[in-house]
Order: sequence, then C-alpha cells, then structure tokens
Amino acid sequence: MIKAVMLDWAGTMVDYGCFAPLNVFVDVFARRGIEVTVEEARGPMGMLKRDHIQAMCRMERIAALWESKFGRIPSEEDIDALYADFEPMLFSTLRNFATPVPGAVELAARLREQGIAIGSTTGYTRAMMDIVCRGAMEQGYAPDTLVTPNEVAAGRPYPWMVYRNAELLGVYPMHRIVKAGDTVSDMLEGVNAGCWTVGVVLGSSELGMSEAEVAACEPEELNRRKAAVAERLTGAGAHYIADSIGELDQIIALINERLTKGERP
Repeated sequence: MIKAVMLDWAGTMVDYGCFAPLNVFVDVFARRGIEVTVEEARGPMGMLKRDHIQAMCRMERIAALWESKFGRIPSEEDIDALYADFEPMLFSTLRNFATPVPGAVELAARLREQGIAIGSTTGYTRAMMDIVCRGAMEQGYAPDTLVTPNEVAAGRPYPWMVYRNAELLGVYPMHRIVKAGDTVSDMLEGVNAGCWTVGVVLGSSELGMSEAEVAACEPEELNRRKAAVAERLTGAGAHYIADSIGELDQIIALINERLTKGERP
C-alpha cells in the first residue's frame, strides 16, 4: 500500500492560486523596463526561484526585449541581480500567503489516520519556508518533513527533494509514494522520482485563479480552463488528475488497488 505522500506547498496545500511569487516576478523585470506577462511569470512555477528567473530570461520574447534594451541577452550576473531584488520583495509578502487551501487540513488528518506519512517539497528556499510553515502551522497544517531546493543538489524537475524526504521518513520503494502538485515541474519531479504522480487543478498555479474568480466563472468557461490544465499536467506525466487536493485520498485508494495487482507507476 501507499506509505507516504510528497505534497507541494504553494498552489497545492497553501496559497490558493499560487499568488505569492507571481507579482514579484513581474515587478523585478518591470524595474528594468522589461514588461513580462502573467503567463510568462507563471510558466516555470514550482522551480527554485533563481532557476525560475533564469527560465524566464531564456524565454525568446523576454530575451529579445532584454537584448533590445541592453544590447545583449541576460547574463548570469543579470539573473543574480534580478534574484537579489526578488528575494526581499517576496519575503515581505510571504506571511500573507500561508493559508491552507480548502480541504488541505482535513486531507492531512485523514492521511495520518491511515498511517500515511506526509513529506513535502517546494520551489522556495528554507528561509522562505520558515515563514510559510509558521503561518500554515498556525492554521492547522504541518507535514512530517520538508526538503527545500537549497538543501539538495538541485530542485525540480530533479527528484532529489523527494528522495531526501523518503530517506527522512524511512519510506521505500518509490512506488509506495504519491507525489502531488499543481505545476508541470511538480509532475516532472514525481515522474523522475519513480512515484505515482497526481496533478491538482483547483487552486493551482496552472489554473491561476483565486477562489473568488473560480466562484464567479461561468461553468462552461471554468470547465474549459480546468480541462486545459489537466491536459498540461497529464502531458507532463501525471498518472491522475485531482479536481481539488481534498480528493487525493480517494486517488490513493485507486492506486492501492493497482498495487495489489502488481502494477507500478
């Protein structure tokens, strides 16, 4: 049976819609006269934040804008400078984005009742997560373990954070673990680790909608957007798609049935 889950944080268990870093990514480029879109800022979501900025700088349109303004494409020094601006701006707002998404606290309780350990991975550094963890714990959510990208050789899409969590929890083999998250990089992390991998739609960065926006959206339009998210996450390797994180234990029950038949991810 499944012994552990590896849960993402922002956009999966806290910060519905993953809004904490979004405006900061836009603002750090705007400070240099480079106007990036929300879609471009969300594209690499889930990666270590310096890697995220690097990925944005490598986008064809952004690189062309940078070259037009500065006479060259962004260098590693430029990326470091952007990140130096990004970090304090994010720190100043993180405490406001630690609220668990609907169903997250209840899911964690049900998982523990089943004896399933809760590990976690993230695109934030440990210092950033100290703020998020404190806020989430005050509101009822705390996983058993947390590993951040700066504590392993590399963050997503590499599997090292999942492996380190598994080590800390004493859980193996990897097919007894479920990885759940809301971004393409989450899916790649889970697949690369050899885990059953579940993509979450509502509250995700991929959907990019607040709770109020979801509630106000016409059902047909919302279903269209959700289907597009599900397609992207499935394309990145998700074995299952959950409409919301609260459905994860129902999916685990399905996976357990497949494990009894000898199936593997």
